[in-house]
Amino acid sequence: MRFSRVEPFFGEDFTKIQEAKILLLGVGGVGGIALDCLVRSGFKNITIVDFDSYDASNQNRQLFSEMHQGELKVEALQKHYPSIQTINAQITPKWVEELECEQFDVVLDAIDDREAKIALAQKCYKKLISSFGSAKRLDPTKVEVADVWKTYGDRFGSKIRYELRKRGFNKKYKVIFSTEEAKIKQNGSFMGVTATFGLTMCAEVIKKVNNG
Repeated sequence: MRFSRVEPFFGEDFTKIQEAKILLLGVGGVGGIALDCLVRSGFKNITIVDFDSYDASNQNRQLFSEMHQGELKVEALQKHYPSIQTINAQITPKWVEELECEQFDVVLDAIDDREAKIALAQKCYKKLISSFGSAKRLDPTKVEVADVWKTYGDRFGSKIRYELRKRGFNKKYKVIFSTEEAKIKQNGSFMGVTATFGLTMCAEVIKKVNNG
């Protein structure tokens, strides 16, 4: 059986995994790995949202990028995961405003846009698992999970917390982050770290679905 090596971990709770409705926002270096893990773990109701296309710079960290240069990520990924639902859209605060969080059990934030992340936190915090910065780092052992107010060591995350406080937001939600200081100033990503973020995100979804 396809899931014979996974199902024993969960027993009767495996039906929760198969029936859970997951919304995954962003399928780049973090989101793409999270998607692969979710599908391989038995999740059947996954909707992904992204607007970007694969280019050469993605090949160091994003699954299938070398095979689909120039193709929309959502369309390319559906070829590999036929059961998923796809939405080709740019995730902006306006898009989030129109999002109906209630129709999903878990909302996964693997996007880079700060304002959209803030809007997601405000609207979907009860269902949200968010990723802070995975770029410019080399040590996967520095990846941690905490509620947003207990994250540290990430300048991007610090800005998110500041903006949330400024808006009067004081709720909690799970965040995946790295305590490692950025190693370079220019753009750069190491798959050892981005993939760790994605796999951790998948593991946190399983906890949330099975434990509430």
